[in-house]
Amino acid sequence: MKIEDRGVLRATLASVLGHSLWGFSFLASRAGLNSAHVFVLLSHRFLLSFLIMQLFPRQLGRLREARGYLLPLVLIGLAQPVIYFLGEQYGILHSTTSFSGVMIAMIPVASTLAAWPILKERPSVGQILFSLLSVGGVVGIGLMNRSSGALDGIGVAALLVAVCGAAAYTLLSRRISAKTSPFVRTYAMMGIGAFAFTVLALIQCKGSLAEYLRPFENSSYLLSILFLSLVCSVLCFFLSSYAITRLSVARETVFSNLTTAVSVFAGVLILREPFTWVSLLCILAILAGIYGVQRTAQQQT
Repeated sequence: MKIEDRGVLRATLASVLGHSLWGFSFLASRAGLNSAHVFVLLSHRFLLSFLIMQLFPRQLGRLREARGYLLPLVLIGLAQPVIYFLGEQYGILHSTTSFSGVMIAMIPVASTLAAWPILKERPSVGQILFSLLSVGGVVGIGLMNRSSGALDGIGVAALLVAVCGAAAYTLLSRRISAKTSPFVRTYAMMGIGAFAFTVLALIQCKGSLAEYLRPFENSSYLLSILFLSLVCSVLCFFLSSYAITRLSVARETVFSNLTTAVSVFAGVLILREPFTWVSLLCILAILAGIYGVQRTAQQQT
């Protein structure tokens, strides 16, 4: 196997692992939100993530790379996690569950189409069709879940902001991937996320430190935050940044639909949620779409 092919394989495995682990983030977030407001939870999550990254002194030495790329790194951190999570949370609050799922599923398509004029990464017809197949599986799962919410203009606008934030993160990270390491990009994201969400959390708590720290009285909340910080933030965002260094936007972003498939299985296995043949067909469509995008890209090289 050629060195270049090995790099693509490692990046593919990194993307698969990262997006699969993100599938469990919904369970951890749901548990954490039983004890804390969303801004407090996000503050704890990214503040702890940023502190965890201080434990890698050898990697911290690579922060010298950031000197000439401060603006794009700041923009990456603002796009993901700040803009994305704000848009997603308010979008879910002001829309139906099914509409939220459909909108979030459009991130790979939006990223792929935006990469064409901006990064000159032209997707093939096959990649577009297989990507739409995978998105269709996510949309199908979203339409099956009509449990709550009411759709209004704020929700639509917020979800559009989330989609744009996620796409902007992917494009910016891909653009400077040859000049900065995955650790540096992840470090910027965790630091900016920690600052922004801590400010919002303290405003939410009206400056009360006791109120801000109260959720830690619940041991299950601590476990949720540790998983969200160490696994879903530091590890998964690092894997995503590493993958986008080697893979085109179309190939990397389509794996985000794998998160939905894993979250369905996690809900079935852990929460005993119902699983129907329609769910199975939707998941098979997601996996077939992902495979098709990767296979089509390999045939082009």
